[in-house]
Amino acid sequence: MERAVNDKTGARGEPRGAVGKALEVLTALSRPGGPHRLADLAKACDLPKPTAHRMLQTFAEAGFAAGTGGGQYDVGPRLLGLSAAVLAGSRATRFTRPVLTELRRRTGHTVHYAVHHADRAVYVEKVEPDQAYRMNSQVGGEVPLYCTGVGRAILSRLPEAEVAAVLDAAPLDARTPKTLTDPTAIRRELATVDTLGYVVDDEQNEPHVRSVAAPVVDGLGHVVGAISVSGLTFTLPLDSMPTLGPLVAEAANRLSATLGHGMRVVSDED
Repeated sequence: MERAVNDKTGARGEPRGAVGKALEVLTALSRPGGPHRLADLAKACDLPKPTAHRMLQTFAEAGFAAGTGGGQYDVGPRLLGLSAAVLAGSRATRFTRPVLTELRRRTGHTVHYAVHHADRAVYVEKVEPDQAYRMNSQVGGEVPLYCTGVGRAILSRLPEAEVAAVLDAAPLDARTPKTLTDPTAIRRELATVDTLGYVVDDEQNEPHVRSVAAPVVDGLGHVVGAISVSGLTFTLPLDSMPTLGPLVAEAANRLSATLGHGMRVVSDED
């Protein structure tokens, strides 16, 4: 991990205060490659380990950090939720909101956009139709990758080493009677994105909830998130998947195009 600061002074050359040190720890904690070891975080922030540990414990109690065992820490749910809420209201929504709104219009169902974080997907956009019920999902909420539509769409485009870290590191919990927990069976479902362009979550995360999702990739071909259409099973029957799936995949491809995916890079030799 790179150092968060080069010395013990702030941006104006003044000694760092408690708030400045805390912000540096949060910044280091939020960097890719987590969970991070306490020793690495302390070194990155040029802090004694006991000081860094006290700060992390305070953050963990407030939900901004999470201890993952073995002296390691990761971003906590509150910090994730705040980040997602800010992103949902930022200028970035000018790209996602029109695509999601059009998909809702074409399908008549709730549409989500989620981004990838570690072994989770975090909802950053949700567009709902005018209907009697509302889905439980919330902007800023997070869901597992292995048993959700958006999660599996993301998994389908991650490098195999990252997929293995999610599926093979520890036994997977059965969140419903239909949850697949066998990594081989899950990988078979991930492969449907290659053949169909989308993946289906049939009550594997929540009873009576079904979704169909497709991955969103950036200009370098890296998966950044996924779009899904979700609904209660009686409104979203399995025989509607061949119709809805291509619409979701098309929306995901449109959003990927706005991020530069598929654009030809012109070199000086062209």
